[in-house]
Amino acid sequence: MGVHIHLIALGGLLLVGLLTDEIGRRTRLPRVTLLVLFGIAAGPSGCDLLPTALEDWYEFLASAALTMVAFLLGGKLSLERLRSHGQIILAVSIAVVTLTALLVGIGLLALGTPVVLALLLAGIATATAPAATQDVVRQTRAKGPFTDILLGVVAVDDIWGLVIFSLLLVVAKAVTGDGTAAVLAQGAWELGGALAVAAAVGLPAAYFTGRLRSGEPIQSEALGVVFLCAGLAIWLGVSFLLAGMVAGAIVVNLAKHHNRPFHEIEHVEWPFMILFFVLAGASLHLDSINEIGVIGLAYIVLRSVSRILGGWIGGTIAGAPIEYCRWIGLALIPQAGVALGMALVAGSHFPDLREELLAITIGTMVVFELTGPFLTQMALRKVEEAD
Repeated sequence: MGVHIHLIALGGLLLVGLLTDEIGRRTRLPRVTLLVLFGIAAGPSGCDLLPTALEDWYEFLASAALTMVAFLLGGKLSLERLRSHGQIILAVSIAVVTLTALLVGIGLLALGTPVVLALLLAGIATATAPAATQDVVRQTRAKGPFTDILLGVVAVDDIWGLVIFSLLLVVAKAVTGDGTAAVLAQGAWELGGALAVAAAVGLPAAYFTGRLRSGEPIQSEALGVVFLCAGLAIWLGVSFLLAGMVAGAIVVNLAKHHNRPFHEIEHVEWPFMILFFVLAGASLHLDSINEIGVIGLAYIVLRSVSRILGGWIGGTIAGAPIEYCRWIGLALIPQAGVALGMALVAGSHFPDLREELLAITIGTMVVFELTGPFLTQMALRKVEEAD
């Protein structure tokens, strides 16, 4: 296919992003949902207008966009913010992740779901959608303590989710009588390796960046750090999302000469996000919704209820204001690519369940990706921190 087709497609998609931004501003619809809907309409489930070669770019764009989001979320974990809201962030994130895994797992078992499938779905349910949450916050210009807590929770709950998922994967292996040592070692490497990559990239970046132009890194520095972190993490087979978050936290806490360490990432992030969300929508097949069945519907209900209850319980334990307890769990409903990654990992360990896992995960992702941003937006407006 000619180069001109790719350029036309890229130009059109970026202009569509501009259009959705304007529609979102005028209608208060989440632009994440609008972009995903456009992707569905333009992809194989709709008019099939996108060049097939664009699918080959999805992995790169997803890795780049999500690592940028991870850096920005890590930048919210400054010691100053953690001193102010750290107790609430920790309590809510642990409560939400733990209760999600418990309620989804127990609920599915009560419905007669096979034990291994229930365990794997319980682990997958803990994943969130940091990119969607971050974009809703930016679109609504949300600002305040609740927003800081929400972004902090999103930044750390995928860490707890990864731990829970790894442990449940080990339990599922034990149930089937397979060896668990290799799975446990892989989970440890996923976490430990990501921390090692974050340190290897974040520590030099904290010291060296932002010195050519006083106060903030120049664009090539910012992009270089992001791409290096993502590339090393993927090469070593560890979580680039976790590596990016921790590297961002290292930079924001150690780079004392920085005034705005992530300003240039914010400048270039949106074009990547446009392509990421559109191609994410194009990769979703609507017919997968028909395949989720009773287990998928139960998964949606159980995951939604558990996050709302978890937010309430965690916030109450930490002494958060009552309105925060009421709405924080609802703001954590979105779920996207991290869950799919978990499903693929689980499917590689349990090939017989791969198709069912992917059908349920992708089918429920369509629901969460389209409705979740609305719920996050509603929560931010209920606490009066969004435009």
